[in-house]
Amino acid sequence: MLKILIPTMMLIPSAILVQYKHLFTIMTSYSMLITLFSLQWLHMPMMLNNMFSNQYLFIDQISTPLIILSYWLLPVMIIASQNHLKTEPEPRKRGFLMNIATLQALLVFTLSANSMTSFYIFFEATLIPTLIIITRWGSQPKRLTAGTYFMYYTLLGSLPLLIAILFLNNQENNSNFLMLTLLKPNLHNQLTNNILWLACMTAFLVKMPLYGLHLWLPKAHVEAPIAGSMVLAAVLLKLGGYGIIRMAPTNISTPLIYPVIAMATWGIIMTALTCLRKTDLKALIAYSSVGHMGLVASATLIQTPWSTSGAVILMIAHGLTSSMLFCLANMLYERTNTRMLIALRGMHKAMPMMTSYWLIASLTNLALPPTINLIGEIQIMTTLFNWSPLTIMMTAMGAAITAIYSLQMFMVTQQGHLTKNSKEISPAQTRELLIMILHTLPILLLTLKLELIY
Repeated sequence: MLKILIPTMMLIPSAILVQYKHLFTIMTSYSMLITLFSLQWLHMPMMLNNMFSNQYLFIDQISTPLIILSYWLLPVMIIASQNHLKTEPEPRKRGFLMNIATLQALLVFTLSANSMTSFYIFFEATLIPTLIIITRWGSQPKRLTAGTYFMYYTLLGSLPLLIAILFLNNQENNSNFLMLTLLKPNLHNQLTNNILWLACMTAFLVKMPLYGLHLWLPKAHVEAPIAGSMVLAAVLLKLGGYGIIRMAPTNISTPLIYPVIAMATWGIIMTALTCLRKTDLKALIAYSSVGHMGLVASATLIQTPWSTSGAVILMIAHGLTSSMLFCLANMLYERTNTRMLIALRGMHKAMPMMTSYWLIASLTNLALPPTINLIGEIQIMTTLFNWSPLTIMMTAMGAAITAIYSLQMFMVTQQGHLTKNSKEISPAQTRELLIMILHTLPILLLTLKLELIY
């Protein structure tokens, strides 16, 4: 484990000390090398229950796919940000790469922390580099407002979690995840259980985010630079689902689960309907993330082995798909300086190569068979149906509307006549095609061999 963790931490000083002319080359190749090393975890923890486990860190079947996903997207983020940073002076480029490397290290520690206390510290620490990336390198004037929303929502949601962790630590004399799973916390009355459950879950439901607590997400996505959008969509939202699964020992039978699942399934329809009338491309992709996370939230709260496995599969599938969609949206934004759907029409004529990737991303987003998105969604839907047959109405309607807005997004951006301002659009560069291949490859390979994350 240390042979991957220590090089990850060494990325941070590398961003400052590497020669400027080789900065992006070395950072990209170094992070890609760590990514290839991390792929061995796909085999190891799946063979033994806990391959790496000590007093401080452990990884298992739930955290491993998410850690590898974050490692896989690290070099892709660096490649995707090159055009955005082209005009920046040297210190700012180094600062940006240092923030991304710090965020990666904190994410890995969050996903492999063994005790609740260290998990909480790293969970909150990921807020700092993300906030800096959004507020400093965001492209729009509203980025400070987006950063404020992001910070207040996350901090206010997380304070009850800290109190709950201290309370549990005091009750059980330890806050080790593995120990708490074996020795279920013996709490006293229903009120204590409800308050503790609410305190533990609020932080993760805000992070996912649950419909109703999601207002920070579209703002943060729209204002963030491409690397910020990618890491937010692909990994940071998944910390919510991961946290709910990890906090399973505290999830004692509570009636509060019903309104939360009702809100999550209702959110699938509401966000899908919002996507149908969105004119901003990045906001549309951000709202679609809220809908998909509603499925994950309801699956993680039911807590059966089938639903947990479906939630992990959908988290990985959504991480790759939404990251790919944000990259495609960014490529159009860099050429046209607008995110309005109506101004981006006819892109098939200007960038024919990218149309095939738009089609792949749109079809995986609507969960076309036999992609991993479909497998994750079907597993979650069957679990929800077994739990309560009424939920099939919500999930089926949500799936139908998701298909409509995904295809609508593809049709609007690719078909039609180019606008007068779009006549001089340059075709896709090799760098951009590499980004697309690095997103498409894992989606196709995981579709062929799902046991890796199953």
